[in-house]
Amino acid sequence: MVFLIEYDPPSGTLVQFRTFHDSELGAAQDARFELELKLKREGVQHEAVILEAPSEEAVRHTHGRYFAKDVAELVRGSTQAQALIMSTAELPHQSES
Repeated sequence: MVFLIEYDPPSGTLVQFRTFHDSELGAAQDARFELELKLKREGVQHEAVILEAPSEEAVRHTHGRYFAKDVAELVRGSTQAQALIMSTAELPHQSES
């Protein structure tokens, strides 16, 4: 799946979220290009990105900042990710005496 996202960083708002099939990558790229031209003409400082992922759920997991409703939600997601990373990290080897 291919996803086109328009995001307003200052407000933390997801403005646009469009889904394309993998076979429509060219159409997604064209849509992003048109969106960027429109934003530039209007002087709007939004991000326009294309992401590829197996599912919308995967995109929401890996790029949560685009979907967080508030900072607290984003921090919770970050804390959960950090806990997962820490729980899977190898324990340091003890030096032998």
